[in-house]
Amino acid sequence: MTLNIIIIFSIIIIIQISKGADIHVLDSQTRLLEDSSMPKFAETIPNITVSVGKDALLSCVVENLNNYKVAWVRVATQTILSIHHNVITQNPRVSLTYNDHRSWYLHIREVEEDDRGWYMCQINTDPMRSRKGYLQIVVPPVIIENMTSNDMVVREGSNVTLVCKARGYPEPYVMWRREDGEEMAVGGEDVNVVDGEILHITKVSRLHMAPYLCVASNGVPPSISKRVHLRVQFPPMLSIPNQLEGAYIGQDVILECHTEAYPASINYWTTERGDMIISDVSRAGDKYETSSTTIGYSKYMKLQIRNVVSADFGSYRCVAKNSLGETDGIIKLDEIPMPTSTEGNNISNIDLSTNLISINIFQLNS
Repeated sequence: MTLNIIIIFSIIIIIQISKGADIHVLDSQTRLLEDSSMPKFAETIPNITVSVGKDALLSCVVENLNNYKVAWVRVATQTILSIHHNVITQNPRVSLTYNDHRSWYLHIREVEEDDRGWYMCQINTDPMRSRKGYLQIVVPPVIIENMTSNDMVVREGSNVTLVCKARGYPEPYVMWRREDGEEMAVGGEDVNVVDGEILHITKVSRLHMAPYLCVASNGVPPSISKRVHLRVQFPPMLSIPNQLEGAYIGQDVILECHTEAYPASINYWTTERGDMIISDVSRAGDKYETSSTTIGYSKYMKLQIRNVVSADFGSYRCVAKNSLGETDGIIKLDEIPMPTSTEGNNISNIDLSTNLISINIFQLNS
């Protein structure tokens, strides 16, 4: 009797389990049918990168939308930008376009840095379905003028610091170099480029005097640069190639003097008596003619004395002055014997014979 009861009870349990399994299978099939008819995203929303000031376009592609609606949302601020066909945001730069209820495009005109971040495309299913895409805004570098050095004038021997600040996104890389491409003596080494915002020069010299370029770049064109002219002040210095010159009576002679100074020096010549030599190049055949050539902070001076006479022999002084000091140098002009007529005849004979040889060769060739 007991055994029969157990068998009957077991049969009832098996029947109930079998019915439950059938119900579970029906629920799964129903869900599959529902899922196949529900909206879904056909593509991911790609991350895009746009330069500031350009237009951005975010796309959301949906299949089986049916009677559901699509919305765009700014994730960081939870701001609703659009719902289905309508733009909700008050931002005039935002607009919406769509194609056959499948492709939904969010347009942002003339993007700003504040537009950087995540954007979400939502479908109002239950539960809600969504996809996100990131809008990256890149900004070309800009020199921050009020934090960057301007043209500078310093005394020789002092320490100099040039600073260059730039902003952009990504953060710009900043370097210093000389505009003329020459190497820079920095920290005991000669280098072409100094990385970083700061260029520090210890005990600056006149050799450092040049325009320098601060260059900022971050991979977003265009790179930008600022020109900073470094000028180094120093008192005049003077060198004389030949302190003793010789000339004979009737000869023309040129005396030379080289100076360096910044600010530019006032240069002139004086005689042994201290009289300043003034030349008038407009008058041909003037006794004296002075000239100078300036290259950077260097000046090359020349004094030409025509048709030397006995009174011209003696000392001549080359003078250079600027606001920081004064210097001078002396060149002595001594008399030397005039070449003899015999030497002159020999030279003439050599020249004549050379000409004759040249003529003979020409005649042979012809």
